[in-house]
Amino acid sequence: MSPSPVPPRVVAVVVAYNRAELLAEVLDALAAQRVALAKVVVVDNASTDASAEVARAAGDLVDLVSLPRNTGGAGGFAAGMAVAIADHEPDWLWLMDDDTVPTEGALAELLAAVEGTDHVVAGSRVVWHDGTEHPMNTPREKPFVGKDERVAAARRGGIPIRSTSFVSMLVRADVVREIGLPIADYFIWNDDFEYSTRALRGRRGLHVPASVVVHKTKVLGATDADPGPRFYYEVRNKLWMFRRSQSLGPFEKAVYGASSVRRWIRTFVRSADRTVLRDGWRRGYRDGTRTRPRPNAMALEGLGRASDAVAQVEPA
Repeated sequence: MSPSPVPPRVVAVVVAYNRAELLAEVLDALAAQRVALAKVVVVDNASTDASAEVARAAGDLVDLVSLPRNTGGAGGFAAGMAVAIADHEPDWLWLMDDDTVPTEGALAELLAAVEGTDHVVAGSRVVWHDGTEHPMNTPREKPFVGKDERVAAARRGGIPIRSTSFVSMLVRADVVREIGLPIADYFIWNDDFEYSTRALRGRRGLHVPASVVVHKTKVLGATDADPGPRFYYEVRNKLWMFRRSQSLGPFEKAVYGASSVRRWIRTFVRSADRTVLRDGWRRGYRDGTRTRPRPNAMALEGLGRASDAVAQVEPA
């Protein structure tokens, strides 16, 4: 009898900020996965609650990276992925926020879907705590996909995708080494859209409905729900992406750009405080057209071990 193949080495990256109770639930769920994780890198984004203590109490499975300042979700994932690559030799990285609670078989289903294939990204089905599909984390199906690719994906129980969310995204480590890290200066919003489309440009990815995670947001809202002052990041980052990033081709930028404008209009129409959105639009448009994101080595400098890992994984 031939020996069983060595399972892939998976390192989870969890970005935490002031949700200690939820973080404890996430870490318990990660420890209970049917496929054992090699390590869980928890990035504490300068929390003011007990998040760091919760991570330390989780034991040897967790590698805690405490940042001296809040770098947002984008900076947290960039720092955590860099540490995971530099220090833990993963085959795959599994990315999630500190309010993402994976079901026991979530990782096993992702790995089963990509095993023996050329897929480099896989995303889970994301539900709210009542089991409702979460509209905030809907993946974008791959357009104009060929029959062979669609059939191959279906045989794996998956759907070909063009983008997915950091709320349970599995990405192959060699692709991270090739394309680099998420752009830290995005801070929040659209960092996962930019990064997943960058990883999937010219490559294949899957949405895996059998892999289920629970996204425990306070409310069940879509991406066009009223964002308040955060609308600034939506506008700035989309403009940065469409003008600066190579994650999308020209035709894709036109299509997704038009879709974004329609979403912004819906957001404005539904808003209870349009003055705030006007200000976010004005500042976002100004910065999105007149500035560009800094290199990660600059945006994430002064973070000690995390900065060293960024420089190692993403040299200038």
